[in-house]
Amino acid sequence: MLRLRRYATVLLLATSVLSLSVWPPAKAFGQSPPQAISGLGPHDALLVVDASGQIILSHHPDQKMVPASTLKVLTSLAAIHYLGPDFRFQTDFLLDTHDTLGIKGYGDPLLVSEIIAEIAHHLAGLLPSPINGVLLDESYFEGPITIPGVSTSSNPYDAPVGALCANFNTVFFTHVNGRPASAEPQTPLLPMVLERIRRSGLKKGRIVLTRRQDEAPLYAGNLFRYFLEQEGVVVRGSVGMMTDGFSEARLVYRHTSPYDLAHIIERLLEYSNNFTANQLLLAMGTRCYGPPATLGKGVQALTAYARDVIGIPDGVFVEGSGISRHNRLSVRDMITVLHHFGPHAHLMPHEGSEYYKTGTLKGVRTRVGYIDLGPGDRYRFALFRNRSSQTTAPIMRQVHRYLSTARK
Repeated sequence: MLRLRRYATVLLLATSVLSLSVWPPAKAFGQSPPQAISGLGPHDALLVVDASGQIILSHHPDQKMVPASTLKVLTSLAAIHYLGPDFRFQTDFLLDTHDTLGIKGYGDPLLVSEIIAEIAHHLAGLLPSPINGVLLDESYFEGPITIPGVSTSSNPYDAPVGALCANFNTVFFTHVNGRPASAEPQTPLLPMVLERIRRSGLKKGRIVLTRRQDEAPLYAGNLFRYFLEQEGVVVRGSVGMMTDGFSEARLVYRHTSPYDLAHIIERLLEYSNNFTANQLLLAMGTRCYGPPATLGKGVQALTAYARDVIGIPDGVFVEGSGISRHNRLSVRDMITVLHHFGPHAHLMPHEGSEYYKTGTLKGVRTRVGYIDLGPGDRYRFALFRNRSSQTTAPIMRQVHRYLSTARK
């Protein structure tokens, strides 16, 4: 019996070494939960390690759980690997022999009203007037793409992805004197969305543009038309979808986003934008496997990065934002992610000594990041709470208190 116990102990230690990947865990100092941290249950997991990878606190470190939006840290890291930190999205503008303007999207997630107005100002000096309609090319994405976990609700986190999108595929509105009005001074309230606002029954807020009848790309196209007309370009004809491609078209202008990947990731982690996360997932999929973008290519790229580059062999990924409950990671996996994300920790939201990313789904609360207690004294932490109505706050307060006490 004693030999059997020793064998089991050796096997457990060997498994821990392999699963931690780049840091063989040293003997932890102090207590581990539940003695050191109270309130952790069977559906909670916590792992805290110091700068060398030594385990400080550990509770169910290898239990696969729903990471929720903390998955965005891994998606961001994979995007940096595949696309490069200086990557910028592009959008092409073409003109055919009939003076029809074509707009080809490549998935820019930050194509917002201010940028569209700037593009229109530039195009006004390059286009004839009038132009005979606007055709939209979304062929860079194989669509429509359905993201697991995204519903048809009116919540912004359910906005669909696409090759050509404007304002995150949402419209922010209010009512003035009983009539719908834009809630953003830089964005006109286009007539095409008035019926959607009426049906929503809301007096203010955001509505989500859908892929039904190409509503989302047509909104982007009509927004371009509006700003072109503001610049004095007469647009005859309608805004429609390109079906067969242009014949004898020439590239008039290639817009390169003013926002590099680091800026996109910073915004992504601050606002936890599911739409942006999956636009990045699709972009890395096309970088690896070529266009058109598909969900399968993006998931394959993310899985390969986790498995082959940073040593997470058994993570489960079905999309890149964390909105799906079918994604699975352990807190030990997340500590591995945080080790590699360390040089980019400044892109995370920051509060006191902590850089962090949170995640929230019904019954799921997660928080991961770094705690800096002084020069060279950085701790990585991952806390997953599944099947719980409890927030991460009480546990994190204890973690901070424990680390501050233990280092004295």
